[in-house]
Amino acid sequence: MRKVLLVGGAGYVGSVLAEELLERGYAVKILDRLYYGDDGLRDIRDRVELVVGDMRTAQPDILEDVDAVVNVGGLSNDPTAEYNPRANYEMNTLATKKLAELCKQQGVRRYIFASSCSIYDRGVGNDFRDVIQDEESEVAPKAAYSGSKWEAEKILLGMADQDFCPVILRKGTIYGFSPRMRYDLVVNTFVKFALSQGYITLHYGGEMWRPLVDVRDAARAYIACLQADEEAVRGQIFNVSYQNYRISELGLRVREALRGVGVNCDIRVDYGYKGVRSYRVSAQKIDRVLFFRPKVSVEESVQDMVEKIRRYGYDDFENPKYYNIRWMRLLEEAHKVISITGSVFDAPQTGE
Repeated sequence: MRKVLLVGGAGYVGSVLAEELLERGYAVKILDRLYYGDDGLRDIRDRVELVVGDMRTAQPDILEDVDAVVNVGGLSNDPTAEYNPRANYEMNTLATKKLAELCKQQGVRRYIFASSCSIYDRGVGNDFRDVIQDEESEVAPKAAYSGSKWEAEKILLGMADQDFCPVILRKGTIYGFSPRMRYDLVVNTFVKFALSQGYITLHYGGEMWRPLVDVRDAARAYIACLQADEEAVRGQIFNVSYQNYRISELGLRVREALRGVGVNCDIRVDYGYKGVRSYRVSAQKIDRVLFFRPKVSVEESVQDMVEKIRRYGYDDFENPKYYNIRWMRLLEEAHKVISITGSVFDAPQTGE
């Protein structure tokens, strides 16, 4: 298995995964609409095959010479999914199914799908249900994002057979630096506020639980699923998490890590309710089956993040491109304007 189609390969996880694949000798073809530009590929642009396109309209030729597919594309958080549930369902569910059908038609056996541990969310205030959940736990996600991922999971598992090997990774909330940086993820948000305002805020008192994993460990988990024997991973779901943390503990860990690189910040607590998510998961299965265990701690990742933010100049923290929902809204507004005005600098056509 040498050539991988990476759907969403210019995104937050995809750009890191693309680098990891190249380091291991894989040929990488990327399908990405480039909503966020190609900054994520700046160091590897000449080493990957980039196809600019929408996953919803993928054609069979996208799989030419491809040995496996890793699908990390689609809309990737609750605010974006709630903003446009139709597009969320089309990308996260329908396009996932279509791509799997193309794989079966073209004889591409392995298909690895990016799902989410948010499928396990039970919210705060349900202490009697506050248990560590694993891949066998009963789930019933209600949110547009997690619901679309769960629907896609069920479709893929129903397609598994001796000629098709779908694998599902339910990842915890990701943290860490990526060339296509995001500041709308909890650890990254803490770092952003510490660097820009000198404090971090714990919403709802930080009482929520969340499984977390570094972006580089997430990339390594995908590669572990690529390299595993089919019999070990066919039709399997794997949780990927470094550890479960209360957000309050997470804030303390981030503050201590920042002190180690000369950044001091306060912690402020907001006890107002904001519809927060809360859940804990077990990642023992992927350790038991694939001998995979995440390595990068929150503290190590935070210090690496600060160093790279400074080195690469990612300190324009309010730039909307670092926030999925802000950027999508900006693109939509720009599209509305340009559909009326036409090209920004060219004179409009007069029809003569």
